[in-house]
Amino acid sequence: MEIYLIAFAGALFAGSINTLAGNGSAITLTVLTELIGLPGNMANGTNRIGVLMNGLGGTIGFYRGGKLDLKLGMPFFVTVILGAFAGIFVATIVSNAQFMFVFKWLMIAMLLVLLVNPKRWLRTAYVQTKTKWWIHIPVYLAIGFYGGFIQMGMGIFFLAALVLLDQIPIIEANAIKIFSVFLYAIAAVVIFAWKGLIEWEIGILMGVGQFIGSWITAKYASKYKGVEKWAYWMLVISVTLAIFRLFGLF
Repeated sequence: MEIYLIAFAGALFAGSINTLAGNGSAITLTVLTELIGLPGNMANGTNRIGVLMNGLGGTIGFYRGGKLDLKLGMPFFVTVILGAFAGIFVATIVSNAQFMFVFKWLMIAMLLVLLVNPKRWLRTAYVQTKTKWWIHIPVYLAIGFYGGFIQMGMGIFFLAALVLLDQIPIIEANAIKIFSVFLYAIAAVVIFAWKGLIEWEIGILMGVGQFIGSWITAKYASKYKGVEKWAYWMLVISVTLAIFRLFGLF
């Protein structure tokens, strides 16, 4: 019971982090591997239930708060989901160890991007821009592939592309991100379940925690002014803690 309570609390916190920033899977995957003792591929599959529930809770909260623009997000939904299908397939047959080596250095690069000219992250109005297709398609396919493959940190890269490349305000960008993740997480759960890589009992427990955390966070993020600053600093803290952990500083 103590382990389950810790797992639920971690999932609740991860759901909140994923909704405004990203990298909540660093918490849930750690719980599944270090606390529950699941092997890597089983933890990766089980974590997708939480990702699915996280996406559902955040989508409901943002949509009811008027922050999810389906028309604006359509090009991103399609591209990211196509990339995710490929990533999900690869995740069922290969190890993610080599990707984790690259991930450490990507997190350092992301922290630098966050800290240079923070005002780019704090705009509240959408600046209509048209990303060239030969930039848009490879970038969002790659983000989708990464999310389908391992998920951890995907939200951070997705947010960076939406805010910096397409100049979408961070809260609206979070809404697009969370709905995209929800859509491809449906396929991920089906495929990982088909491969027998989901531990349902702990997965559903943590999924409920992530749903509650994401729904509450999205609900209040849609209402309050100045929440962009909270989202930005949560993103900075999330990336910094990820770097500390990945380089063994904890």
